[in-house]
Amino acid sequence: MANVGVVGVQWGDEGKGKVIDFLSSFADIIVRFQGGANAGHTIVIGDKKVILHLIPSGILREDTYCVIGNGVVLDPEVLQKEIEELKGLGYLKDDKRLMISGCTHVIMPYHKKLDALKESKAAKKIGTTGRGIGPAYEDRVSRMGIRVIDLIDKKVFREKLKANLEMKNFLIRRYYKDEPLKMKDILKSYEPYRKLLKTHISDSVAFLHKAIAKKKKILFEGAQGTFLDIDHGTYPYVTSSNTISGNMTSGAGVPPSAVDYILGICKAYTTRVGEGPFPTELTGPEGELMRKIGDEFGATTGRPRRCGWFDAVLVRRAIKLNGLNGLSIMKLDVLDSFEKIRICTRYKIGNRFYDEPPMALGDFSRCEPQYEEMDGWNTPIKDVNRFDDLPENAKRYLGRIEELLGVPVDIVSTGPDRNSTIVLRNPFG
Repeated sequence: MANVGVVGVQWGDEGKGKVIDFLSSFADIIVRFQGGANAGHTIVIGDKKVILHLIPSGILREDTYCVIGNGVVLDPEVLQKEIEELKGLGYLKDDKRLMISGCTHVIMPYHKKLDALKESKAAKKIGTTGRGIGPAYEDRVSRMGIRVIDLIDKKVFREKLKANLEMKNFLIRRYYKDEPLKMKDILKSYEPYRKLLKTHISDSVAFLHKAIAKKKKILFEGAQGTFLDIDHGTYPYVTSSNTISGNMTSGAGVPPSAVDYILGICKAYTTRVGEGPFPTELTGPEGELMRKIGDEFGATTGRPRRCGWFDAVLVRRAIKLNGLNGLSIMKLDVLDSFEKIRICTRYKIGNRFYDEPPMALGDFSRCEPQYEEMDGWNTPIKDVNRFDDLPENAKRYLGRIEELLGVPVDIVSTGPDRNSTIVLRNPFG
């Protein structure tokens, strides 16, 4: 395969960072196509643990180019910190390896303030990270956004900032009864970012199309997960962008024909951060055990993740939405300690059974998972990197997932380290 796309097929936090880091060794270019600093990709290399929020995970490879696409909303403060941390760890020795589309929208201080104020005032909490993602996407759609190319031009930036602050401060002061933001403070705080962004700004569309013409291998990196998609997720408990594969090309600036293979990332169980329905959630000792063994705490917020059994109904829908060619099953080793392992094969609402997730949020919240039970393997499999070395019951579990979903399991992760990976089929061929 020439070009590969990676998406999460649950509620995010599936382990995309590790898979992207692994696959980046076969790629020339890695492109992040949506989301913002509300996502966190964790990569473990030996005794080093690197958490990235904006920069594509492939930056840890010395011979790859990384692109932050136009579909991302960029927090320059987070970007600056990530660059400094990467350089401190010995990565990103060449600034030219990181490119940012000039059409990428910038997150401003008023976006973060409005995000926090809206969540604090809401009767029902969405569970936003408070990073300003939603308000930044709102401005993009309403044609009020400030892009990287705008921030670099002092005159354009000042004009756009002035127009935005008139409206934002009215809302902050009159509706939320809070202190307005000062234009001079923002101009001063964002001045250093102009130099930073000038270093990395790029016509990423032209760059990617030249790469495609030269038959370079491109890896498209998604953030969050399918069921946090603004259109297809458990609305309104979703993020503010399209997380599914259909947004890969729009968020990067390439045609649909540029993506040859789409890999879906999912845990061997299910997790969710924040509010919203979760049919297979375990609220007792089993869920606590999953959280403890899997270290299920958000890479961005540190919030504890809700844990539950593998939901085949959910993942089947994600396969349809994303057009998946294969799956990567993550954290299989977390299930080592369970005598019995369950897979949700369908839902029940009242007296009716469903093979597809319901559209109405109320119905989703009333779903009763219908389980199929399998024997666990009760054997440590951490760091196993050959399929033949897995216990038979672990192989049966993976086989059953393939049967229920109709898509092959191409990659299996048995631990956080790069080498704790079983590759049954390499998406890049």
